[in-house]
Amino acid sequence: MIQPLELFIGLRYTRAKRRNHFISFISATSMLGIVLGVWALITVLSIMNGFEGELRDRILTVASHVTVSGEDGWLNDWQRVARQVEQHSQVTASAPFILGQGLVTNRGDVSGALIRGVLPEREKHVSAIYEHMEQGEFETLEAGAFRIVLGDDLARRLGVAMGDKVTVVAPRGQVTPAGMLPRLKRFTVGAVFNLKMYEYDSSLALIHIDDAETLFRSDGQVSGVRLKLDDVFEAPMVNRQLTEILRFSVVRDWTQEHANFFRALQIEKRVMFIILFLIVAVAAFNIVSTLVMVVTDKESDIAILRTLGLSPGSIMQVFIVQGTIIGIIGILLGGVLGVITAINVETLIPAIENLLGTKFFPDEVYIISDFPAEMHWSDVVKITLASFVMSIIATIYPAWRASRTQPADALRYE
Repeated sequence: MIQPLELFIGLRYTRAKRRNHFISFISATSMLGIVLGVWALITVLSIMNGFEGELRDRILTVASHVTVSGEDGWLNDWQRVARQVEQHSQVTASAPFILGQGLVTNRGDVSGALIRGVLPEREKHVSAIYEHMEQGEFETLEAGAFRIVLGDDLARRLGVAMGDKVTVVAPRGQVTPAGMLPRLKRFTVGAVFNLKMYEYDSSLALIHIDDAETLFRSDGQVSGVRLKLDDVFEAPMVNRQLTEILRFSVVRDWTQEHANFFRALQIEKRVMFIILFLIVAVAAFNIVSTLVMVVTDKESDIAILRTLGLSPGSIMQVFIVQGTIIGIIGILLGGVLGVITAINVETLIPAIENLLGTKFFPDEVYIISDFPAEMHWSDVVKITLASFVMSIIATIYPAWRASRTQPADALRYE
């Protein structure tokens, strides 16, 4: 097959055994650096995607996709609002709630809690918390029974289990002839859940919405209506549309309620990309030193090619081809290793932990103790393209220097 002359010579220089072993070593080091950089980038970004997805899923186990509440914090006639929002094509379920803060006490142990009054038969359609019960059943929440469902860490802190009694202290007291007294109510622990997220397991308590109405004296009002969507990523769009329909209500979606958290994850992901890409950049610019030494070593060959009629531009292309080949081989090897590692990371990490006899993320310390991975082909394409461009840029100066070689000066002492 006929090939362009510059490509043929560049490939020949790449395949040829160099007389200078140091040049070969620098060339191999550059290639290895690119392999490691691309490999690490694909693997780490896939793990970070997995962590982000896992955290999002755990948060949405408790948090609503969209929340509709009143302008003053209370919503009247929630049934009418629920019927309105359920007409939207994206809304699959809705459930009312009453939200308040209080103290939960047991035998001198006191802990602050976020108390949420729910309607169990509707709550099951907007939340997956009932799937994470460690003790008891979610259905134990019945109107007038004054049962409470606690997070695992909250129950442990209070030293209670299913069937024990706790006292809930409402934030607003009641006026009596003896003065202002705190409003107290005894609840029976009906169930304990474990979401493996400290934020919820240590502070969330669920009671029946009728019991919450009695405790917080909401007079038939609710804090809002929680909505479940068919596609969680459509939440901002649904938010805008419902805001236009429900003009006297406040509509918020999960991307707003947890905006700082997910923004921090995105910033961390970008910073990690930049840090790891510096490995590729350093390796790519090692190509500069490799090609500079190759140009010095091949000065007489370049001079002969020039006397045979090869233009400076063609000489430049020869060394761009040679440097780019080094980059392409490194990128392909790193890409293949990165994809294989990202796909199998959930199997590889436990095997390494068993081999070393340690656990990288202990359950009692970290929110997520395993290594979920979610590889995006768009990330693989971006990494390989950026590395390829970096490899080409690294070849420009040595190739330009080669094109400036003067035949007479190079062959003077030959």
